[in-house]
Amino acid sequence: MLITGLAATTISAAEKPTGHLVIIGGGHRPESVTKRFIELAGGPSSARLVVIPLASEDTVETGRQAVEEFKGLGVGQVEALPTEPELAARSVEQATGVYLTGGDQARLVTALAGTRVVKAMQELWRRGGVIAGTSTGAAVMSARMITGEEHGIAKEEDKFRSIQRDEFETTNGFGFLTNAVIDQHFIARKRENRLFSVVLEQPQLIGIGIDESTAVVVGTDLQFAVLGDRTVMIIDARQAGPVHLGKDRHLAATDLRVHILVEGDRFDLKRGRPIRRGDN
Repeated sequence: MLITGLAATTISAAEKPTGHLVIIGGGHRPESVTKRFIELAGGPSSARLVVIPLASEDTVETGRQAVEEFKGLGVGQVEALPTEPELAARSVEQATGVYLTGGDQARLVTALAGTRVVKAMQELWRRGGVIAGTSTGAAVMSARMITGEEHGIAKEEDKFRSIQRDEFETTNGFGFLTNAVIDQHFIARKRENRLFSVVLEQPQLIGIGIDESTAVVVGTDLQFAVLGDRTVMIIDARQAGPVHLGKDRHLAATDLRVHILVEGDRFDLKRGRPIRRGDN
């Protein structure tokens, strides 16, 4: 298992959050997902949104586009994260919702390392606000995150061909979810082997693979609902037989639990089980 990065910041059990997470798998974002984010932030007339485009190569244009999209849906108070550190932290502290754009995980984590912005996001979530993120913005939601680096692979077409130890790099994310690890663009980019590998190396974590145009909306009870057009896969190895190795570092285990969910399905991250439709 290849682990890198700064120490993760997490919220203690005594500081139980009262807000929501909207974790989006990337690609086209359905309007239903965007509207749910705005609703959780207080609705168009009351929401105060901050867009964080720091994962993008062109932060100015990415931020501008996202701001214009939210304004087009009626949000009156929305801005891209200011570049001055003090103003950036204050902006998030005053927000009701934060939106993390896609791009590069390492770029985003590096940009916010040592700033008050991550702590301000966690405080926002704790007091009842909403944190949303797509693609990279989804990956950083967990305490452990997948960086996107696959070792020994030079060509795109050779990626994700095996379930092996020490193949995929993980690092510290922003720590909103401490018992899960998230993968994005999941089915569309055939990343199942990557998530299986990471979960088998860190079996205390529930793997959440979110496909494009799909989101999970996590509530205060750590139950989430699936929203959007495609699927979410859950990989749970916590009760599996002992993980062991075959030839060439290939990982093996028995009795894994796998769930495939679509819009309207719900899952309980505390209990590690789906919630049947009609159940509370």
